[in-house]
Formats: sequence, C-alpha cells, structure tokens
Amino acid sequence: MAISAFCVHGHFYQPPREDPLTGEIPVEEGAYPYSNWNERILAQCYRPNAELLNFSRISFNLGPTVLEWISKADPDTLNSIVSQENKTFETRHLPNGMAQPYNHTILPLASIRDKQTQIIWGLKEFEFRFGHSSQGIWLPEAAVDSETLRVAYDCGVKYIILAPWQCADQGRDLYQPCWIELGMGKRITAFFYNQALSTRVSFDPGATRNADEFLINTILPELSNGTGNPSDKYVLIASDGELYGHHQRFRDQFLARLTTNSFQGKPINMITPAAWLQEHPPVQAVSIVERSSWSCHHGIQRWCGECGCTPNSGWKEPMRLAFDMIAQTIDDVFDQVIESLGIDPDVLRYEYIHVLLGEVSVDEFIREYVRTKNDKLLLEDINYLLRSQYERQRMYTSCGWFFDDFDRIEPRNNVKYAAQAIWLTQKVKPDLKIDAIINELRNVYSSRTNLRGDQVFLNHLRSAQAFWATASSRA
Repeated sequence: MAISAFCVHGHFYQPPREDPLTGEIPVEEGAYPYSNWNERILAQCYRPNAELLNFSRISFNLGPTVLEWISKADPDTLNSIVSQENKTFETRHLPNGMAQPYNHTILPLASIRDKQTQIIWGLKEFEFRFGHSSQGIWLPEAAVDSETLRVAYDCGVKYIILAPWQCADQGRDLYQPCWIELGMGKRITAFFYNQALSTRVSFDPGATRNADEFLINTILPELSNGTGNPSDKYVLIASDGELYGHHQRFRDQFLARLTTNSFQGKPINMITPAAWLQEHPPVQAVSIVERSSWSCHHGIQRWCGECGCTPNSGWKEPMRLAFDMIAQTIDDVFDQVIESLGIDPDVLRYEYIHVLLGEVSVDEFIREYVRTKNDKLLLEDINYLLRSQYERQRMYTSCGWFFDDFDRIEPRNNVKYAAQAIWLTQKVKPDLKIDAIINELRNVYSSRTNLRGDQVFLNHLRSAQAFWATASSRA
C-alpha cells in the first residue's frame, strides 16, 4: 500500500538587535506600536502559533539568539513551545524540532573552527532548551558545502533540509530523503523540500486563504503523479516561520487548520522528517551543489560580494575581508593566552556555550579550566577574551550581508559587534594593531548615504570606552 505524507517546516529566526554595550534592543520606530521588531513578531507570530499548538505538529527550528530574547521577554510563550515539542517527543520518541547553528553564520564561508563552534553551540542550545538532543540541523540560509556536512556528521547530526536546486544530480526522486556521501564511510541524510508548494506558501497569499482548498487543490495533486491516486511520496513544505502571522496575516490559523482538520479523512498522512526517516531510510545517494543556498540562486555570493539579487553592494566583499582580519587578530591573542595555560583554546571556546546559556557562571567556568585560580587579573583577561570570542561569532550573522545597502541596522550592528570584539581584546592587549582593519573598513560604504564602515567601527570603540569609564566610576 502506497504511503503519502506531508509536513510543514518553519524556519523561525530574527537577526540580533541588541546593543553590544547595554545588551538591550533600542527603540525601533518601524515596529510601532511595539518597541522593536522582536516584540512585534512575537505578538504577530511566535505567541499566536504557540497558542494554536502549531509547534506540536510542524517541523521547526527556532534561532538560539531569538529564543534567548523570548526567554526573558515572554517566558510563557517559550515554555509553551518547549512543552509542545516535548509532548510530541514523548509520544513518538522522536523530535519534531531541529537545532540551528548558534549565530546564523553562512557556514561555507566560515573557517572549520567556526563551523565547529556554531554547530556545537547550536546543538547544545537545543538540548538545553528542549531537554533532549536534536537529530537534524537547519543550516543558516540552507547554505551548504561538504566540509560543513562533515562537521555536522561528526557532531551527531542525522539529517538536514535543502532546496531542490541544491541537488547536483538530475533525475533523482526528491520525494524521498537521500544520502549525501561524505567520504571515509560517512554520510548524512538530506530532505529536499518541494519547490512548487513552498513557493506557493511563501509568495502567493491567495493560495493559502483556505487550508482545506490548499490541501485538496495543491498538495494532493502534487502527490498523485497525474493519476488521481497518491503514490509513495513525502512532501516537505519549507518557509520562513514568520510568514505564519507576521509576513502574512491569519496564516497562523491557516497552519493550524492545515495540520489538523484539513487532512483528516484524506489519502495523506502528516509525518515529521525524523519520523519519516525512521520508516523510510534513504535508498539513493546524491551530490550537493557546493556553496549553494536556498534564498539566492547565486549560491553564497550574496554574503561575500555583489550578486544579481543585490546590485550596488560592492561593500560586502571588503566588509567580509575586514571581519576575517578581525577574526584572525582576535584568535591570535586568544590562542596565545589560552595555550600558555596548557588549555586547548578550541575546547574552551566550544564549552563556553554553557556560560552563554546560563548553566554556569563565567567565574566558575574559568576556574574549572585555569590552574592559577588566585590570579584575579588573569581571570579577568580570560573573561574578556571569551566575551570577545562571542562578539567575534556574532559579527558574522548572515543578515548583515543579506540586503543591498550598508546603511541598514543589520550590517551596522555586525560592525558594532566586530568593534566590540576588538575592544574586549584590547583590554587584554592594549597595543593591538588594527590600522589595516580600519583601512579595509573604509571601503565599506553606503551608496545611498555614504556612511562608511570605519566610521561605525570607530564610533563604537569611542562609545565602548566612554561606557567603560562611566561603569568604572559607578563601581
């Protein structure tokens, strides 16, 4: 008997908006009547979807930095999301949630150390929030390369979700999960979402006004092979989670109806990727299109240079070059100090996630690794360097390169995080050389307002120094 099933995957994520000095989100006028966009999206999407119990039925990932904000802004909503996922896990012994690399970094552009950090932090965060491990991981922008997949495999990831055009082999049955061979006997499963259905959901509001009609007129025909009879297929619909209520009004209710009453009594089941994989392991292998993504057909060029989707964005390449210089500068200091203590700097950075999650205080964490436990200045230096490593990760947030102009909040925030990382490292090494970095940032500028990256960078360094001086005087 043929089995047909579908599932909706929601990628819930927002870029970080916090000021790196205060940790607070400044008032964002465009989000009126809410104070900022996080509050607006919480009210229009995250909370109503939780109230409708949609997180108990769909496949989803929720960005770790967004979850950190929700945990403080609306713990009841977070508890509801976690409870829904947990009940599903208890019933099926399989998660319907997926992890996400912590800072939404475009991993094919990252060093292998950063790939490992982002994936380890993301998996640890999911386990901390939901109380069990994740089988899958949603790659930021679905950006993929073989090295990223090898790191994910080594971290225990079983499956990923990709766009159909990220499959390099024509003629494969993408209605079924596929193996991606990684060499040395390693392989990971890829689900390729359905392009036609995902496009309709994302960009055709008229198609999703009625969930019952969408299932009958759109999903079922996709499964029928033109014969009117469903065949053995698995259809995955993937979109930004914010679509359901924020980008498109009432689509939270569409999602609730689609995943409850609409498919009842129809020749179709609703099954999460982890559950389908358990019953239908891959039988075919495919190759991926290296350095490709789901949101730009120019691969990953959008996040490192100018592409057809974002003209007049020549600022992107020098900003990435400057950030790579910052990363190397910071890592050199971090590695030198930490290795001199007989500590593996990679392990220390990976384990720092437990401090970020609040599982242990930074003092307790450092004292667990540092043998010289009474050297107060040394402990302070390590704290500065660890905080710098976090900002250094945060500066690579993908949203900073997504749009065409530099004078937007996302790239400006990334530059502030980069400056904060440098400033924290300068607390340990005051003679840190940054002239070359500033020179490169001069090439980062807005074609609309002429705002330059070096101006944002230096302004933040001055603000950080003033903030520090004020904080010290109060102490």
